[in-house]
Amino acid sequence: MLITDKNELKRFITQKRIWQGIPSIEVTKKGRVFVTFYSGGIKEEIGNYCMLVESRDGLRYSEPIAATFLEGHRCFDPCLWIDPLGRLWWTWSICPDDGLWASICEDPDAEQLSWSEPFFVGNDIMMNKPIVCRDGSWLLPIAVWNHGIRTTLPESFDSKTPEKGSFVYKTSDNGKSFTRLGAADVPDRSFDEHMLIELKDGRLMMLVRTFYGIGVSYSSDGGNTWTPGRDSGLGGPSSRFHIRRLKSGRILLINHVNFTKRNNLTALLSEDEGKTWCAKLLLDGRSAVSYPDVSEGEDGYLYITYDRERGCNKKSLEEAQSYAREILVSRVTESDILRGEVTDEGSYLGRIVSKLGLYDGEIADLYQ
Repeated sequence: MLITDKNELKRFITQKRIWQGIPSIEVTKKGRVFVTFYSGGIKEEIGNYCMLVESRDGLRYSEPIAATFLEGHRCFDPCLWIDPLGRLWWTWSICPDDGLWASICEDPDAEQLSWSEPFFVGNDIMMNKPIVCRDGSWLLPIAVWNHGIRTTLPESFDSKTPEKGSFVYKTSDNGKSFTRLGAADVPDRSFDEHMLIELKDGRLMMLVRTFYGIGVSYSSDGGNTWTPGRDSGLGGPSSRFHIRRLKSGRILLINHVNFTKRNNLTALLSEDEGKTWCAKLLLDGRSAVSYPDVSEGEDGYLYITYDRERGCNKKSLEEAQSYAREILVSRVTESDILRGEVTDEGSYLGRIVSKLGLYDGEIADLYQ
């Protein structure tokens, strides 16, 4: 399932991919940047695989240094997270077996990376980062989707897990064991893609992707029970967002603002626990930019990855190749966001991590 052999990885290189998207990012203490995303086939389908690339200078990104693939299955929605012990977690979901799997790299700054054997975490999908609570426990946002939303897959591939909802899993032993807590049931949720924030008053706030934008629910007992879901008022085109508490204490939100579909990807800051947003910085105003993920580096920068014009679900190879099919990263500071423009000499917007060109693989009857 986890592939690191250089010869085997050649099947996943840039020229062998027709589309790509849904990225996640982490930055190590020494500044190595890791980005994961997925591809495979011509759409979100059986045969999808996840890839991991790296940059050691912040300028050039490698071809895949690792991949996850399982014949007859779909590996998708990967996520990267560096835990309080400095270990790099790489997680991904698998269907039709309905499982979240993980592998851990103990030293992501090592010259030669070493990964643990993949292990099962829970049911079903976690595409956003865990959080660390004040009591030292970790909370993981793992969802069981409602029936009928596995995109292009038939309903027979729907989750077999009976309870549906935006669940929270807890570990108090640094990831050795996990306990499933409660779930929020936000009306009209779409793929969940939920994220957690521990508020200063001790409550947990959960934001959930919905068909109308972003819903919200709260827990006052550590995630065991959740308030009835409602509209958060944050808006959005029914797409993934990112929220996190920064080291400064502010809350960062990456969302689409003043949007028409998936454009105007914007970074916002709040100094009052998300009640209002005091600053904003437009990251990318183009269309079809989506699915942000963020890592706060030791260097003080916010590393923000997202995709543009994925190129999936097209009618022909020629049509797919007419799209950008880019994975990008921006690096900004809180000061940039507060000013509403990039002024720090080390900041940048929209640097390419991976961009697809002409396909050089076996398309066979993919478009038939």
